Amino acid sequence: MISVPLWLTAEHACSYLDDKQAQSAVVDPDFRLDTKLYSGLIEQGFRRSGDQVYKPYCQGCQACVPTRVPVAEFRPDRKQKRCAKRNEQTRVNIKPAEFDPRHFDLYRRYQAARHDKGEAGVISPQEYMQFLGSSWCDTWFVEFSIQEKLAAVAVVDVLDHALSAVYTFFEPEFADRSPGVFAVLWQIEQARKLNLDYVYLGFWIKDCRKMSYKNQYQPLFGLTGQQWLPIFDHPI
Repeated sequence: MISVPLWLTAEHACSYLDDKQAQSAVVDPDFRLDTKLYSGLIEQGFRRSGDQVYKPYCQGCQACVPTRVPVAEFRPDRKQKRCAKRNEQTRVNIKPAEFDPRHFDLYRRYQAARHDKGEAGVISPQEYMQFLGSSWCDTWFVEFSIQEKLAAVAVVDVLDHALSAVYTFFEPEFADRSPGVFAVLWQIEQARKLNLDYVYLGFWIKDCRKMSYKNQYQPLFGLTGQQWLPIFDHPI
């Protein structure tokens, strides 16, 4: 068994819940990580942002619930089937996790339109790759194209027994195609084709609208203590 050194960050304002303070346990940045180690850490509730691997460690709050979908058990609901139908002609291309100016421009447009982030216009290519890429993880930048136009990019980590949905951004004009939903459906189907067990969807936060949508993918399991339990049975 390998011992992984962790740091505890200082408290800071929570990005998801008002009037809450957040804190994280972070893997020592000097510790050498690889896909195999991260595959074990993600099973324990960790996530990555760039090369940094972290887990919420907030005093008196357990609102951030790590989630995963068991691909063999997933069945799309009626709304998801309609989304798949609308995207039958969407072309998918798996690319390496390398800087692409088309992706970068799309990312900035998405941030400006969806999250009202003025700083998206001044983010550098290096900062963008530091956020989405990784020097040690096997990562895809998956392109979704509609009528020969780049419509969305999904950043996906390929792990030992799972895919991990890192981030998805899309062209605002294609919002009616629900590209974010289609990206998750594609990842679940791709994991099935690769004989992988799960797709990790990141943290589910019941009282945060932009994080609570994940319970639309059923069955969804959340990590409670050391157990993965169905999300609707979750005590939070």
